[in-house]
Amino acid sequence: MPTNNHELPLEMVRNRPQLVPEMLRTVFGLDVSDQARATLASESYADTNPAELRCDATVLLGDPKSPVMGVVVESQLRALKQKSYSWPAYLASLRLRRRCPVMLLVLCPDPATARGCAAPIDMGHPGWVLEPLTVHPGMLPPITDPNQARRLPELAVLSAPAHADGPQSQAVLQGLSAAIGSLSGDTGKLYYDYVLSRFSDAARKLMEETVKLDNYEWQSEFAITHRAEGRAEGLAEGEAKGEAKGEAKGEAKGEVKALLLMLEARGLDVPADVRARVQGCTDLEQIERWIQRAISADSAEDIFT
Repeated sequence: MPTNNHELPLEMVRNRPQLVPEMLRTVFGLDVSDQARATLASESYADTNPAELRCDATVLLGDPKSPVMGVVVESQLRALKQKSYSWPAYLASLRLRRRCPVMLLVLCPDPATARGCAAPIDMGHPGWVLEPLTVHPGMLPPITDPNQARRLPELAVLSAPAHADGPQSQAVLQGLSAAIGSLSGDTGKLYYDYVLSRFSDAARKLMEETVKLDNYEWQSEFAITHRAEGRAEGLAEGEAKGEAKGEAKGEAKGEVKALLLMLEARGLDVPADVRARVQGCTDLEQIERWIQRAISADSAEDIFT
């Protein structure tokens, strides 16, 4: 199950391809019919080498057998030079295979990454310059209408962190609550963990009040399992050293153990300085914030930012 910053936005596209034309309309003002059917297509393109090119996601608009538009969707956490060579290849291959116009949409976590990824790609041929369409959460509109949030919950989830501290925060969080409430099974639980980890402390508190929770309730199966295991190990260690189970020091040790176990279970390298900082912390609220970020962090250092 995807849990990191790169994969989860793509999982949202795969769960609901209609998210792509919605972003093209609302962010870039492109004339993409809201009635056009959006379907997911193959993400692999074989060339004649026969190496394989594989983009993150492909969405076709209209009839999948004769689409009116193809959109290559990429998720980028930072601007990379090599993408200026692979992105044009993805578009050319999709255009060849589907015989339709094509676009490139790049999902970015912040404005700086979006600016870097939007750099024009000069193909060398006169007049042939590819300008990637990049989007970050701040470019998405605040979703305050619960009905709209239920219709396209992924858009509400992606945009909420950018607007949860703004003048419409209460309405945004009510819309987000409606969006997540419309989903079933692991999807809603995973989205909830994802968005909470990106909120400020004030927005997280307001969200918890909005959904009438006294404390953050861990939703995803991954978080529940590894947090419980880590806490049990940490508390056992505390008891062995004579620390009462209910004492704050023993609880902090349990949470620290849970945090480190979660990072390791996700396959992230935990440098010595990160481990030392975590183990030296006795502030339960701070450790809680780190655990929330650990669910989707791309490196152990990311829990501190």
